Amino acid sequence: MSEPRRAPIARPTIREVAEAAGVSRSTASRAMSGNGYAAPEVRERVRAVAKEIGYVVDATARSLKQRTSRSVGVLVSDLRNVFYAELASGIGQEARAHGRTIVLVDLHGDSTGEIDAAEALVASRVSGVIATPVTRGLSEYLTRIGVPLIEVDRRFDADGTDAVVVDNRAAARDTTSRLLAAGHRRIALLIDETEWTTGDERQRGYLDALAAQRIRPDESLIVQAGWDAGDAAAAARHLLSLPDRPTAVFAANNVLTEGTWRAAAELGLRIPEDVSVAGFDDAPWMSMVRPGVSTRQQDAGALGATALRTLLERIDTPDAPVRTLVLPTSFLDRGSIAPPAA
Repeated sequence: MSEPRRAPIARPTIREVAEAAGVSRSTASRAMSGNGYAAPEVRERVRAVAKEIGYVVDATARSLKQRTSRSVGVLVSDLRNVFYAELASGIGQEARAHGRTIVLVDLHGDSTGEIDAAEALVASRVSGVIATPVTRGLSEYLTRIGVPLIEVDRRFDADGTDAVVVDNRAAARDTTSRLLAAGHRRIALLIDETEWTTGDERQRGYLDALAAQRIRPDESLIVQAGWDAGDAAAAARHLLSLPDRPTAVFAANNVLTEGTWRAAAELGLRIPEDVSVAGFDDAPWMSMVRPGVSTRQQDAGALGATALRTLLERIDTPDAPVRTLVLPTSFLDRGSIAPPAA
């Protein structure tokens, strides 16, 4: 015989908080929300009572009443990539510091679902969206319905949308220059794509460094390998199996760096004795292998935190000029670069 279903336990109300704290309902509401005046000792007493009886502010109800939302939409390309995971973490930490919550959507590598994901966020009544966009369509859609957007990592709408990025071109130029300074002349570029500003600018930086040394680029050494580590490894195996193989590889993101490392190991090539490797973006495994991977580091958490603050500023001042904030990068030299073998 099945047990009778238990009646759901009613959640405590603001009225019960007020009664327990010995104040009016309006005073309790002001003390909990922070909107309007409540004496400090009253505010502390009300919040202590609320915590004791388990009262939690209904953010959805408040949003409907005030026609505002304390939630922020976050749309990222693929949380399996540590860069996007750290970016989302940075957004989340900064959101909590400002009393905001986030609604997170992961495209899981499927760029075709971007607008559907944005529509789901809008349906959740988010006050704005932070995204690693994959098309210009995202900014066009959100602009059309009046939802603020902050583009992170890459830009599609530099004239109409705020963005938080790094100087990918300068970073790639400096990274390639380090390989050139070590004596390399046949330097391969393994890149994900060049349709986005990230890939395009990193390729431009690579070409800038070669041009500064009057080295004609070899098109066969510039290979696009997408965002999959398996595809990256296959592309790197092809490069490193050439009769006149490159003596160094600049892998333009952490997934491509992983693929390059795996390919070198499979081919029995020693790093850096047989081939030097420089990456872009750091990942935990890069400091765990020997030698460690020398890579260009961008602070993904700081990118996320800056994007959250930028979004809040945009919400407060919707008519302010559009801005693109550029954060610095640094180079971590862990020993995977050496002069080419004689």
